[in-house]
Amino acid sequence: MSDAGLGPSHEVVAVDEYGQLRNGFVAGERALTLYLDDREIVTLMTLGTHPEMLTLGYLLNQRLVPCLESIDSIDVDWDKAAVRVETFERITDLDDKLKHRTVTTGCGQGTVFGRIGEQIEKIRVAQPQVPQSLIYRLLNCISDQNEVY
Repeated sequence: MSDAGLGPSHEVVAVDEYGQLRNGFVAGERALTLYLDDREIVTLMTLGTHPEMLTLGYLLNQRLVPCLESIDSIDVDWDKAAVRVETFERITDLDDKLKHRTVTTGCGQGTVFGRIGEQIEKIRVAQPQVPQSLIYRLLNCISDQNEVY
C-alpha cells in the first residue's frame, strides 16, 4: 500500500482589508479517481491527507469489496490523480453493483452503488450506552486535532 498523503492546505497570498499582501493557507480539495481491478468506479474529492484510508473506507462502505483481506494492493498516483486497487480475486459481481446507483442530495451530494438500501435495512447494531460527558470530550478532541478549518 502506498503512503501518498498530502498536506490539506495550499499556501496563498491574499490582500487584506488594508491593501496589504498576506501569506496564508487555504484548504484545497483534489480530485482522486478510484479504479478497482482496472475498472473506473468514481472520482472522489479529498483534501488528500489519507488517500489510502479514504479508498479503503469508500470500498467497504459501498460494499464493493467484501473485506480488507480481499485487497492485494493500493497505489495512489497524484500525478495522474488516481488510486488503483487490485484484489486477490477479481470482484465477480462488480458490473451488477455498478449498474444500480442512487445519487443522494443535500450539502454533500454523493453516489451509492448497488442495492445498498436493501442491505442497510438488514444491518443490526447493538445499542451503545454512551455518557454525554464522553461525547463532549470527543468533540473537544476533534476541535483540538483539526488542522484544516
